[in-house]
Amino acid sequence: MERLQKAIAEAGVTSRRKAEQFILAGKVKVNGKVIQELGYKVDEKDRIEVEGVPITKEKKVYFLLNKPREMISSVSDEKHRKTVVDLIPCKERIYPVGRLDYDTTGVLLLTNDGEFANILMHPSKEVEKVYIAKIKGILKGEAIKELKQGVLVDGQKVKAERVKVRKIDPKKNTSMVEISIHEGKNHQVKKMFESVGYEVLKLKRERISFFDLTGLKSGEYRPLTPKEIAKVFALKKKEKKHEK
Repeated sequence: MERLQKAIAEAGVTSRRKAEQFILAGKVKVNGKVIQELGYKVDEKDRIEVEGVPITKEKKVYFLLNKPREMISSVSDEKHRKTVVDLIPCKERIYPVGRLDYDTTGVLLLTNDGEFANILMHPSKEVEKVYIAKIKGILKGEAIKELKQGVLVDGQKVKAERVKVRKIDPKKNTSMVEISIHEGKNHQVKKMFESVGYEVLKLKRERISFFDLTGLKSGEYRPLTPKEIAKVFALKKKEKKHEK
């Protein structure tokens, strides 16, 4: 027996968090009955439907993509723009782990494994995300200190774990800055720089945890190795040991 939201996520329909939203919204049926209880338990014999579509377990797949600019980090888009899923031809129903903005490039993971996605996205795991931002202006030490101490973004305090100026261009009045964060809020990096008075001109995510862009050009992808997948699930095991 397992929780309903976990069963939905493991079937590759969506992430566990999104599955919970579907359940609460009354979009999930078990054996023909609408279930809105997050703790509801199911087994392999139960017939589960999400928005009227029966779920079936499928092979778990995992990909790393170097996301190009002007592409939506979603499964579909109401404006019919290209999405990151369009770049990876596979029969499984994959979706992005988290998201990158339309004009942001770099590391993006895609999978149909809800548990895998949840490990990387859950705040308690403090998964490091490293970005390179091209900003307008020369970044000052005071601003770096503020970013590391914490700034308000949409009413919540967030902070950078590291901030390093990689390059400055006095003639063009720009700076290339490496910034590392643990959260993953909407437009977070851009808003963090805005809060200290700088506009982000370009943004690239260089790394998520140990995943980087080695060997991948813009728009290219590769499947994850069994070792990489195991390392992600090891993050969950470490947390359980810590709780004990």
